Amino acid sequence: MKVVLFCGGMGLRLRDFSDSIPKPMVPIGYRPILWHLMKYYAHYGHKDFILCLGHKADVIKEYFLNYNEAASNDFVLRKGGHDIQLLSNDISDWTITFVDTGQNSNIGERLTKIKPYLEGEEMFLANYSDNVTDAPLPDMIEHLRSQPDKLASCISVRPCHTFHVWESDERGEVRSVRPITDADVFMNGGFFVFRKEFWNYINPGEEIVNEPFARLIAAKRLSTFKWNGFWACMDTFKEKMTLEDLHQKGKAPWMVWNGNGGKGTHARSA
Repeated sequence: MKVVLFCGGMGLRLRDFSDSIPKPMVPIGYRPILWHLMKYYAHYGHKDFILCLGHKADVIKEYFLNYNEAASNDFVLRKGGHDIQLLSNDISDWTITFVDTGQNSNIGERLTKIKPYLEGEEMFLANYSDNVTDAPLPDMIEHLRSQPDKLASCISVRPCHTFHVWESDERGEVRSVRPITDADVFMNGGFFVFRKEFWNYINPGEEIVNEPFARLIAAKRLSTFKWNGFWACMDTFKEKMTLEDLHQKGKAPWMVWNGNGGKGTHARSA
């Protein structure tokens, strides 16, 4: 199944990095978050990627054109570096299509521009390229596949921010205050599964989760996969450092290819 990755945004809330590199190239450890996400999909057998490029597209292209397998794999070095024998590799069996989808395109426009590369695909995957999870991808796919009346599904996760939810009466008297993580609130986690019929619900210029999803909801054709396990995004410098800290401590749940993660629960939801 092909994987569409939206890599063209400005990443304005990560300006310390995004002035020089695109947001998906912000590193966690010695590899960018885009690599971590691709490794996640590849771990489950989905190795055909379409990168929707925009802001600083050349940086992403150059990274893969000059990819250094030795940075994340064991190897044997001989003859002073003239002979390098890799003991494992990351991307030798990946197929990556690089498509410039415009500097200022929204996510829906980027998806529409790569439609020709999905010709003949009954289903496909998509992601914002700035979030990671330990949710079992096969279960996400099966969740949609098992509901033939649904055309799209997205993972729902609990907010990971430190905001508080206020409950009050009509006069404004506060009845309770609690962390948003304790409230029965779920949000779009950015891991999408689509059937090809989704194309009938999106028009030129539209954002994915606005008009197209509203149409799917009205037609009762949108589903969600609720996940109570690990999920995190990298919108801010603080979130980047949280992911970096988990990686350095060897406690990165999203690195399922290392045997991490998968300890959450899924509540089936239509």
